[in-house]
Amino acid sequence: MMGCKLVLVLTLWTVSTEAFPKGAQMKKCHLSKYKSLPPRELETFKNVKDRFEDIMLLSDRKCNTKIFHRNWEVKELSVHDRMILVKEKLHLVIDVLENFEDPRLSELLVRPLEILRHIREDLKICTSHQPNAHRRSGRLTSWLHKFHAAKKMETPGCLEASVILNLFRLLNNDLKCAAYMESCT
Repeated sequence: MMGCKLVLVLTLWTVSTEAFPKGAQMKKCHLSKYKSLPPRELETFKNVKDRFEDIMLLSDRKCNTKIFHRNWEVKELSVHDRMILVKEKLHLVIDVLENFEDPRLSELLVRPLEILRHIREDLKICTSHQPNAHRRSGRLTSWLHKFHAAKKMETPGCLEASVILNLFRLLNNDLKCAAYMESCT
């Protein structure tokens, strides 16, 4: 068993060092694939949302959270600010979903988490290509401040509710707008 693990590690190391030699170019930013998520992938998120709503109906959870609320549209931000906004939201979404304790939903979260992690990695690549001198807009800075403060004040149950009930807005509005770059309208 240990020998198999060692062979696997050495193989992966060899492949990764050959595939990414020193001095190799950085990965390219490719968000265009998120202009429209495949219906099958969106269905996995819908299943999670529907199941969560069923669970909430059976609970006495009362939430009036506005952690994701804002009075402006994503398209009003610069392209780089849009990517930062989506990346910040994804950090919270992934963190909450990874720590979701209700076993009635945990099994349904496997595929959505894979998708969200992949999106987050793509966003990391894209934001790393931006110039260091980029200054966040006052609108984004203000929203991020409120967002991080609200995260600390929410109960875990209400954070779960906010995250799951805002998944489609994140994917269909915010991410899509970031993917359209300059042409987001």
